[in-house]
Amino acid sequence: MTAAAVEITGLVKRFGPTTAVDGLDLKMPQGILLAVLGPNGAGKTTTVEVCEGFLRPDAGTVRVLGLDPARDRAALRPRIGVMPQGGGAYPGVRAEEMLRLVAACAAHPLDPAWLLDVLGLDGARRTPFKRLSGGQQQRLSLACALVGRPELVFLDEPTSGMDPQARRLVWELLGALRADGVSVLLTTHLMEEAETLADDVVIVDNGAVIAQGSPNALTAEHAEDAQLRFRARPGLDTELLRAALPEGYLVRESSPGAYRVAGLVDPQVVSTVTSWCAQQGVLAEELHVGRRDLEEVFLELTGRELRS
Repeated sequence: MTAAAVEITGLVKRFGPTTAVDGLDLKMPQGILLAVLGPNGAGKTTTVEVCEGFLRPDAGTVRVLGLDPARDRAALRPRIGVMPQGGGAYPGVRAEEMLRLVAACAAHPLDPAWLLDVLGLDGARRTPFKRLSGGQQQRLSLACALVGRPELVFLDEPTSGMDPQARRLVWELLGALRADGVSVLLTTHLMEEAETLADDVVIVDNGAVIAQGSPNALTAEHAEDAQLRFRARPGLDTELLRAALPEGYLVRESSPGAYRVAGLVDPQVVSTVTSWCAQQGVLAEELHVGRRDLEEVFLELTGRELRS
């Protein structure tokens, strides 16, 4: 039987009096893309660093590709790729130099020039790391994680600091990796990223897994709870709108000018929302009714914004 890409049972990790991970269980089959979500301080990064072998657990067992990442680190390192948030390169090293140095440590590396081109970094080959933009540094770090042809890749906020075009480019590359059978475990604060890419999503809070499933399964669990979305002038008083609706509805401005009303949406609720907007002298535009999305599930389970 093929070992799981990652299998964690009862993981506990403490830093002094603080318990960062508290009895976490997780199983990730090989060949899938798993997105790990959670508020800041939930234990995501600590869990990933234990899997990478950078931290030792205080209790529990962790197996990565069937190996103990602390005890078998030398055997595991050639088989995994690691992309830490923030890059981790020498400031003066040039982009291509850095990637070729990493490639030289691998038995059968990808062509560094090809990888730079795929990630839109061909024009920055001779640029020192410190002079790359934040998004370019992230893409170079991703290239370093992939150049050794790993079986499993750990990515911490892989598209942080990227513009939409670069983000889509990285998403296409990650999709190709998954199609080739590479296992990918990523942490992200972008719900769209998780919904677009992930085969499976794990939500972590207070050091433990509180939900796991495909994006469709998680959002369909309470399919009767729909949501109404609309656009209007930014800064409307959502508390006033909530007061105009029956008890139990959630109203929030998810981004400037983008409003969501979560709950059972019927014709009366739609009428109440549009009438309330008219009373405020604004037009509710792009009105859409549909089931709740992953962000609403996350808020319901954790009671917190993803980047709180």
